[in-house]
Amino acid sequence: MQKVFQHCSVVVLLFLFLFSFQDSAAQCVLLGNVTDTQSAIPVVKASIFIPELNIATTSNELGFYQFVNLPKGVFTIQFSCLGYKTSIQSASVKDSVNTVNTVISESIMETKEVIILGTRNESEKETSSQVVTLSQKEMRENGALSISDGISKLPGMSQLSTGTGISKPVIRGLYGNRIQTQTMGVRFDNQQWQDEHGLGLSDVGIDKVEIIKGPVSLIYGSEAMGGVLNIIEEKPAPIGETVHDMNMKFFSNTLGNSADFGIKKSTEKKNWRIRLGAEMQGDYQDGNNHRVLNSRSQGYYIKAGYGFKKRNWISTINYMSSFNQFGFISIDNQDSKDLDGRWNRKMDGPKHIVFFNILSTQNTVFLKKSKLKINVGVHQNSRLENEGGGSISLNMLLNSYSGTLQWIKKFGDKLELITGTDVLAQTNTNYGARVIIPDANLIETSLFAFLKQHYHRIIIESGIRYDRKQIHTFETANLNAPSTEIHPFNHGFNSLNGALGACFNITESWNIKANASSGYRAGNLAELSSNGLHEGTYRYEIGNTNLKTEQNLNTELSFNYDGKQISFSIVGFNNRFANYIYLSPTNTEYYGFSIYRYVQKNATLQGGELLFDVHPQAIKWLDVSANYSLLKAKTDDGFYLPFIPANRLQSQQKFETDRIGVLKNAYFKVDENYVFAQNTPGQFETKSPSYFLLDAGVGAQVNFKKRILNTSINASNLLNNTYYDHLSRFKYYEINNIGRCISVNINLIF
Repeated sequence: MQKVFQHCSVVVLLFLFLFSFQDSAAQCVLLGNVTDTQSAIPVVKASIFIPELNIATTSNELGFYQFVNLPKGVFTIQFSCLGYKTSIQSASVKDSVNTVNTVISESIMETKEVIILGTRNESEKETSSQVVTLSQKEMRENGALSISDGISKLPGMSQLSTGTGISKPVIRGLYGNRIQTQTMGVRFDNQQWQDEHGLGLSDVGIDKVEIIKGPVSLIYGSEAMGGVLNIIEEKPAPIGETVHDMNMKFFSNTLGNSADFGIKKSTEKKNWRIRLGAEMQGDYQDGNNHRVLNSRSQGYYIKAGYGFKKRNWISTINYMSSFNQFGFISIDNQDSKDLDGRWNRKMDGPKHIVFFNILSTQNTVFLKKSKLKINVGVHQNSRLENEGGGSISLNMLLNSYSGTLQWIKKFGDKLELITGTDVLAQTNTNYGARVIIPDANLIETSLFAFLKQHYHRIIIESGIRYDRKQIHTFETANLNAPSTEIHPFNHGFNSLNGALGACFNITESWNIKANASSGYRAGNLAELSSNGLHEGTYRYEIGNTNLKTEQNLNTELSFNYDGKQISFSIVGFNNRFANYIYLSPTNTEYYGFSIYRYVQKNATLQGGELLFDVHPQAIKWLDVSANYSLLKAKTDDGFYLPFIPANRLQSQQKFETDRIGVLKNAYFKVDENYVFAQNTPGQFETKSPSYFLLDAGVGAQVNFKKRILNTSINASNLLNNTYYDHLSRFKYYEINNIGRCISVNINLIF
């Protein structure tokens, strides 16, 4: 397995060596002015960012900006400034001096930014995929306890939770190995096949999270059949500047807090960043002020990055290290008196211990008439579990080695071709006495081609991809001995996938998207090889080594309007699955425990999202929005699928002004969240009642010479309602979700 990765690394390094000495012609200069649309006066301190080159600068007092030593190419440029609407432009850099002037209009509302699809940077209006974005700033202003918690409030999104510390994202009813997570340009895997294994990623040091809904296996490969969670790292400092910042968060319900500090610097040819962070959450309380014992968590984070430009070679190297502990509750102790003080933070009870390191490099090599994208990464994930008594019972180590090579060629201004290959090699090794999945080697390889054609106002996207996945499990003590039902195996899985989509920009405001795309995944190690009692659920689970490849075809259509005063979007989708894998109860028992088996059936998930936003020009300080998400999921023989979120209606009223005295971008908002009853549960689930949550928040920015202070306060579940969500794994123990929580967020830039 490691030899495969070593061979791939040699090939990548050879490419870098050869092309770093090729000159894509003379280095270029890009310059221009940023001005106000109405007054035509210069916009000072506007941010100009080129994502593909990972460089940023700011406009001076005359609104002037410039980048030097740029390679030739076509780049997406993002112009943004506090109090203005973000402008996204495409610029062709082909001469020694290139000029791009832009005008931006005043707007105190959040506006859309450049999105990243695979290795492409573009506007949302230029792709047929459904993409939603949530910035770190928005997550913290909303009082999110984690990334999963933050994005769960977006239309079509939810979270599968085991308390406040352990949760994983759900996209249109799909989660775990049906959702692929990308961070630092590589695929992230932390044994997400287990329900009680959370995402485990912090918002420390990130810029935003992009969620691509629906299958995008054409670009991302296996397990992207439900969508992709793309976590984007923070932007570099403006060229010639050194930026320090400090963040602090406080949570009333968990008596929790977090803090991180970062420093970054950029020159014309180099940039670097370092960030340290820590967070600590105590046990949470529900709406009855009942404390859920041992629902606490802790986390420590280190991030670093280094980027450089060398002639026609742009490179970014990222490193991240994380150490987390997540307590898991003991049902027997929930009705007893508190075992320790309310402020206690000791992690000496049963817990998950997760430690991972990621090292990756993202590279772009500009050739004379094309370019290469080369990403390589190593990810080590160590997961241990202490089930009580102070000893480690479960100890798994997952090593992942990934590599991506893409060749991108433009034919004129209208046609773009991307072709390439992905390689992922993994090894899973058990070191503990308790074993729930076997030792195994996994390898995936692929070839794909993607074509994008512009026809005036219509953009057509199409492509095809072939994947091969090999899973080889080994005999592992206490799991798959020759005398047991589950045996070691060596199986190969092949899959052919494609996508065809169109984006029709009728006018500047009207946009229609249509897309048909397929995805796939092989069964994970738990589905293929489980053979034992499942932690915390009192089920005995047995895998199926004969599971076929799970395949899906998703078709969707959306109508979008983005006007000066009204915006709305209507999205409908039909996600058809062949060989959908799920856990099904049997009529047999093992020493009093019900036996469940993994089975396959064809299934369909249907639903949609409706979004509406009013921002009247006559009342510029007011923004009113609402959205509705619905989903239905059944097998062909009429059974409802498990862990399907209930339909949901959300609304928000936001009052914002660009200045009140010394306060800038001050706002006050109220959020209403009504979740309908889930009356169509899966076979081993129960129905869940409806519930209503009321949130409120306030925030502002204050400038002190060269320092900027951003503060916000948010109250979640303001009415302190007692409820449980259908996707909470605690509901089966009659444990409610979190009660009222007031969070304070402080961000200081200096």
